[in-house]
Amino acid sequence: MLNKILPVAVGAVALVALSACGGGSNAATGAGAGGKGPIVMGFAQVGAESGWRTANTKSVQESAKAAGITLKFSDAQQKQENQIKAIRSYIQQKVDVIAFSPVVETGWDTVLLEAKRANIPVILTDRAVDSEDKTLYKTFLGSDFVAEGKKAGEWLVKDSQGKSEVNVVELQGTTGAAPAIDRKEGFAEAVKAAPQIKVIASQTGDFTRSGGKQVMEAFLKSNPKIDVVYAHNDDMGLGAIEAIEAAGKVPGKDIKIITVDAVHDGVQALADGKINYIVECSPLLGDQLMDLAKKVVAGQSVPERVVTQETTFTQEQAKAALPQRKY
Repeated sequence: MLNKILPVAVGAVALVALSACGGGSNAATGAGAGGKGPIVMGFAQVGAESGWRTANTKSVQESAKAAGITLKFSDAQQKQENQIKAIRSYIQQKVDVIAFSPVVETGWDTVLLEAKRANIPVILTDRAVDSEDKTLYKTFLGSDFVAEGKKAGEWLVKDSQGKSEVNVVELQGTTGAAPAIDRKEGFAEAVKAAPQIKVIASQTGDFTRSGGKQVMEAFLKSNPKIDVVYAHNDDMGLGAIEAIEAAGKVPGKDIKIITVDAVHDGVQALADGKINYIVECSPLLGDQLMDLAKKVVAGQSVPERVVTQETTFTQEQAKAALPQRKY
């Protein structure tokens, strides 16, 4: 993570108990496991760095309420140490199940082992962890980030047919985060099929609009010929649009833009012709998460990996999808 690009606010993790069943008197004791009250879930969110994350948080909160699950929610402000503190707090409170979207892939074994020893099942949402011990969590719910990167690269390969040179700059997500690692890998694998495509610069924009704008400003100054921007999420792509326009260029024409997520602002920019292609990554994981939570608390077996079904959008498809877009 480049703190020079986007300073992250430093503060204690705020734990907010959201009771879905009114009273919530059993929330601190994990009464759901004993069948004496609602299931209590501790959820440690990455932060609120993007429109995608905001929609994801809303989905989790609304789905918990609908499912009758008492939700204890924490915002880690994109800091791993804050998530670890939150998870340890949930263990101390003896919640029934813990779910979290890891800020980065590594460094989780110790706290996950603590949850395992406390007999509290853990569900990974949206992002995976890099651990050799697969017994530390029950399941992963989310997208195939490598496949997303491949879809982005495959579109560019087709679009680059007949061209002698295509210079790409890449706006990476948070350093060490699973989607940043995997979306980079998938894209690189796909564009190998077109040797004229060259990634001439790659830097983290930390999944934020301001980060994307600042990095793109630097790219434009140091690279005289940029043909394509590949952004690991819509927000960074939207920031890049601001920088491109400020430089007197036309986004979507002078410089083509490919992004991942398909949040409303991104799809609108796609429909407006400022983005050329978006790979969807749905944040609406709440209903599936609550279903998995009920199963693991009940001791039922669940798949090791639950992958969400997603699509892609061209400019014309974006125009058709906008009226029904939920996020």
